[in-house]
Amino acid sequence: MPGARRQWRWALGWLALGVVLYLVCGYHAGFLRLNVAAAQAPDWLWQWLTLFGDERVAFALALLFSWRRPRLFWALVLAALLAILYARGLKPLVDAARPPAVFGADAFNLIGPGHTRHSFPSGHSVTAGVFFGVLAVHARAWGWVWLGCALLVGASRVALGVHWPIDVAFGLAGGGLAALLGSWLAARWPGGATRPLPHLLLVGVAALLAVSLLVDNGGYAAATWPLRLIAVAALCSVVVGYLPVWRRGEVNHEEVNHEGAKNAKR
Repeated sequence: MPGARRQWRWALGWLALGVVLYLVCGYHAGFLRLNVAAAQAPDWLWQWLTLFGDERVAFALALLFSWRRPRLFWALVLAALLAILYARGLKPLVDAARPPAVFGADAFNLIGPGHTRHSFPSGHSVTAGVFFGVLAVHARAWGWVWLGCALLVGASRVALGVHWPIDVAFGLAGGGLAALLGSWLAARWPGGATRPLPHLLLVGVAALLAVSLLVDNGGYAAATWPLRLIAVAALCSVVVGYLPVWRRGEVNHEEVNHEGAKNAKR
């Protein structure tokens, strides 16, 4: 994996930053300053950025390359499962209060729904760390660009007023490490990429998540149409990539992936 070393540095860097912030400045460190500074940008920008931390969006975007890069898609699935254990395990365990539960409405800029519980870690940051982290692990030239995208998603959670910077730091760290481990597992256990049935089942689940984007904007009205465009693009990608194969009764996993192996017959 060409970007593994870079990914290690990225994930451990965010982990170290989160620990230092907590020990030196406390859990709420930096929130008000960053939130007020981010308010200079338009609200729609942060709503658009944060949608890339939605789990449904991550899987919808993965459909754009699931046909041609099944191994990359499989790495993302494994990394996502690890990230879910991390984020959803810690959230109820820590049960930290979010900014709307700590500050009055006039003390900071809140955009969208004002969640009050389960702040640590930032789930959107974890998702962004996983999705863009998997892309970065497998990238040779665009790795830091993908990681920069993850950072923007994390920053959006502070800008929207629903997470502390420390939540974001640990979210990016956990997502980044999950991306590494998921990619490592996928390389050693490629069944989900090379076996037709598991692959198609996972594609079906991702397609259902994409469909949900057509009717649920996650509470961010400005993101409604971008979400619908992502959903339509993802579903069209599935139709274009898989429907001809189903009609021929063939399953393609290796012909068009990055190793260039040939089409497999059922």
